[in-house]
Amino acid sequence: MWSRVGVMSCLAKVMAYKKTLTMGVLLLFAVLAVAVAVPIATNSESDNSLVPQVNQFFGRTVLDEVPLIDGHNDLPWNLYNYERNRINNFELNSDLKQHPVWGPSTSSHTDIPRLKQGKVGAQFWVAYVGCNNQYKDAVERTMEQIDVIKRVVRKYPQHLKYATSTQGIMEAFQEGKIGSLIAVEGGHSMDSRLAVLRMYYELGVRYMTLTHSCNTPWADASPIDDDSSATLRNVTDWGLNVIWEMNRLGMLIDISHVSHGVMVDVLEHTKSPVIFSHSSSFSVFKHHRNVQDDVLKQLVENNGIIMVNFYTGFIGGRSIDNVINHLNYIKGITGADHIGLGGDFDGVSDTPVGLDDVSKYPDLFDMLADGAYTNGTTFTPWTREELRKLAGENLLRVFREVERVRDSMVDVAPYEDLIPYQDFVDAGVAEQPCMSDLDIHKQ
Repeated sequence: MWSRVGVMSCLAKVMAYKKTLTMGVLLLFAVLAVAVAVPIATNSESDNSLVPQVNQFFGRTVLDEVPLIDGHNDLPWNLYNYERNRINNFELNSDLKQHPVWGPSTSSHTDIPRLKQGKVGAQFWVAYVGCNNQYKDAVERTMEQIDVIKRVVRKYPQHLKYATSTQGIMEAFQEGKIGSLIAVEGGHSMDSRLAVLRMYYELGVRYMTLTHSCNTPWADASPIDDDSSATLRNVTDWGLNVIWEMNRLGMLIDISHVSHGVMVDVLEHTKSPVIFSHSSSFSVFKHHRNVQDDVLKQLVENNGIIMVNFYTGFIGGRSIDNVINHLNYIKGITGADHIGLGGDFDGVSDTPVGLDDVSKYPDLFDMLADGAYTNGTTFTPWTREELRKLAGENLLRVFREVERVRDSMVDVAPYEDLIPYQDFVDAGVAEQPCMSDLDIHKQ
């Protein structure tokens, strides 16, 4: 009797052990199933479902998803200054930091290796000539700068791809090349002639900055805002023709460099969204080249974009943190839909530590995603969606709308009114010794 009870007790223990083992195996399978299912479910969701607040990605990864489109690079100006636009024996696909002329220059920030390192997807290359050329040979000199841009792009087809549209930008990005667009910086380059503006568009120019640092006969430049004795003209009646002709052509209107009054006038009268190709916040750093809050609010209504400048003289400091201050402040006013980047590389003599040249954009995106300044102070991290917009989606949206307005104006005749002589008089440039047809403007 005792031995039978012992046997039964032993069997019970064995059965209990088997039950426990079975439950353990089932639990293990359940854990494994969850472990496999979670990443599958996460990867099946859209990119925007990632939660950057817990730093699940590096900010630079968005630059592999959308093109980083920089609004302003003055490399062509340096090609003129250092090479006189003779590029046959000049090698842009090299480390220019080691070049005997370009290397020591504080205003040389661009070459193809650094563009690739910086993950630049598209670049507006600027055809700029100085205000000292106004009323003289500005048109001819601008044509030479357009020519050298085209020749550089043609010389490096494995790296650069000429683009004149949003479709062209995306095609270049998909091919792993840098979409290369042409911009003209300063309305003085069109010599107050709408026919010249039209020819620039035919040559591939896709934005024009309405002024540089000098007034034109039809629009004020930003330095006038620091002159309390100046008579403000803002945009003249004839100047509105420039705005509307750019709308008709499908040319982006750039209102960097213009006065506050011109910004307001343009935003009131344009039919298309506008851009600031390389400007920052006036509230963060009070400089006439920067944009005041009232204009930023108008820009939202216009559905345009401000592309933040990196020049230390405009941002109020010499650190990448200063650029981030401007980005964060502007985003707080406009939201993330109206902001981009316009570094002004090769056009300035001093760049922030941490944004020394075109290779450093990825570092900026990492910092924005991390939500931390270089000293460890924190701010609200930018989301993946916000960084995609900053990189290029905002500019593409604006450009597409400009193209749409162009298409809607296909039956509108070109604006052809001649600038009236009174505009020259009011601008203080009544004497025009280089103009052979001044009399027709007096009629």
